[in-house]
Parts: sequence; structure tokens; C-alpha cells
Amino acid sequence: MQRAVSVVARLGFRLQAFPPALCHPLSCAQTKILGSDRVKLMESLVVGDIAELRPNQGTLSLFTNEAGGILDDLIVTNTSEGHLYVVSNAGCWEKDLALMQDKVRELQNQGRDVGLEVLDNALLALQGPTAAQVLQAGVADDLRKLPFMTSAVMEVFGVSGCRVTRCGYTGEDGVEISVPVAGAVHLATALLKNPEVKLAGLAARDSLRLEAGLCLYGNDIDEHTTPVEGSLSWTLGKRRRAAMDFPGAKVIVPQLKGKVQRRRVGLMCEGAPMRAHSPILNMEGTKIGTVTSGCPSPSLKKNVAMGYVPCEYSRPGTMLLVEVRRKQQMAVVSKMPFVPTNYYTLK
Repeated sequence: MQRAVSVVARLGFRLQAFPPALCHPLSCAQTKILGSDRVKLMESLVVGDIAELRPNQGTLSLFTNEAGGILDDLIVTNTSEGHLYVVSNAGCWEKDLALMQDKVRELQNQGRDVGLEVLDNALLALQGPTAAQVLQAGVADDLRKLPFMTSAVMEVFGVSGCRVTRCGYTGEDGVEISVPVAGAVHLATALLKNPEVKLAGLAARDSLRLEAGLCLYGNDIDEHTTPVEGSLSWTLGKRRRAAMDFPGAKVIVPQLKGKVQRRRVGLMCEGAPMRAHSPILNMEGTKIGTVTSGCPSPSLKKNVAMGYVPCEYSRPGTMLLVEVRRKQQMAVVSKMPFVPTNYYTLK
């Protein structure tokens, strides 16, 4: 079965490739980090190894605080144009911008070469099995040479200065297109002329990212969740772990080898769908955790969810109870992603 695809736009609608492609609007903040000390700045705020990124390669990373909590998730790309391109959540924009601006001022006062520029671009996400095929008709670049988490600047359907990144928050192949605001409507209209592309709302995107086991900031991760608790240890760069030079490292790094009290897990059940804030109980009926995201899975025809439980209940196959509409029903801890991802990688 081909899954729906999704296009996200900061304009307020999102383009998605719907069997085979979808389209819809996503609000994201876009920033350039400039100067020869740009990597130093970014690595003073996030857990990832930014220095190891190749030209035009990006990575998902996390802003963390000194207590080890996650301030936001973001994508950082090392562009070949000599700056870092940062995409973060618009819902966290004020605190993210203040965080980066404060660090810029701190480093500038130390004589460092670093600056920040806010981009006034729209962001369109075109996602799905035929997303690359749809986009290829409007670009001269060969998209077969653009693997997952890499980007390139190109003209797209007549709009110049677009940054196309092979990524998206759906688990499917696709792209996110940073487009100058003046050309955003033209580009969205051009994409929608293809009958493969359908508009999709936030509910469609939410089901896709849940099937892919991807976190929604504010629901599944927040300032009181560490990367280890959130099952996001893979975002911690190996070099950064050894150096312990990122915010919250003294809390986070010991958790990698020790035992955390709780972990984010996947849950699957039949019957009524699990929703955020639904209590999770052990088989004796004692509350042990809470669902953070949940919905019916269109691909699996079952209900999927994520939530936090004590480590002793986090093993896949563990049977638990979830309270839905004041009734208890069986749920099983399940591996994520629930649906295999289809990211495009060069063979």
C-alpha cells in the first residue's frame, strides 16, 4: 500500500503527495548562521556534531538546557555557500531566536566572527512516493543525486533561489523547499497543477509522522525530557559525547550508560484510538505513564501512539492497559517506526 505524502508550507497550507503524494502548510523558522565561528556557535547550543557535516549535508539536532531538557528540535545544514541553514519550530521561534541571538552577542564580545540572519522565506514540503518525480519536472538538477538530508539551491518551476532539501517529517521520501515569499504562491500553484499532488491538512501529517515514530515538540518532547528519555540518543554526536561540551551534557551523557526512570515507547491497540493524555496502566491497573500522541493508523488499520513508561515496561511486546474514555483496553509496546520509512539514499 502506498502511503500518503505531505507537503508543508509556512503559507498556511501544506502540499502532500497523496497515494502517491500529498501537500499542506507548516510553520517553521528559518535562520542563517554566518561567520568563520558559526560551527562553534551552533555546537555551543545543540547536541549534534555539526563540524562533521559535509557541504550541503544536514542533520536533525536538539537545543538543550543545562538540566538536559530539550528546548526544541531543529535541522542544521552546512551549506556550500559558507553558512549554516537552520530550520526550527515556529511555535518555539521566540525562545529559539533569543537563544541564538544571546550566544551570537556572547561570542562577538569575545572577538569571534559570527552573525545571524533571519530568513523571510516560505517553506513548502512535498512528500510521498512520487514527490521527486513531481518536482523533477520543474528543476534542471538531477534529484537522483540528492539523497536524504542533503540540499541544493536551484530554480524550481521558474522561481530562483530555492533551497531544496531531501527530507520531511513523514517517514516518506520527499523534499522541503525554502522559497522566497514572493514566489511561494506561484510555486505552490505549479505543484498543485500535477494531479499526483493533493492538499493535506495537519491531521494527515500527524498520522504520517506518528506512523514513522517521529516526535512532536510540546507533546512527545519538551524542556523536561532528556534526549535519552525521549529515545533520541542517536542525535548525540560521538565526539560531542566524549567531549561533554554541549548544554546538559553532565546530565545526559551519564544516562547513556546508566538507567533512566522512563522512556518514550510506541504503543499499538485495537478499539478506540489512544489520544494524548490517556493514562497508561500496568496489568494490575496502576497508572505508570501517559500517552503523548496517538491516532488511528491509516496504513495499519490499527491505533498507534507514543508515551512514556518506566524502563521496566519499555520492552517491545510488553502488554499494558490504556484508559480511553474511562474504559481500560489492552495495548502492546511496539517498535518504532510503526511503518517502515522510505527515505531516499544513494545505493
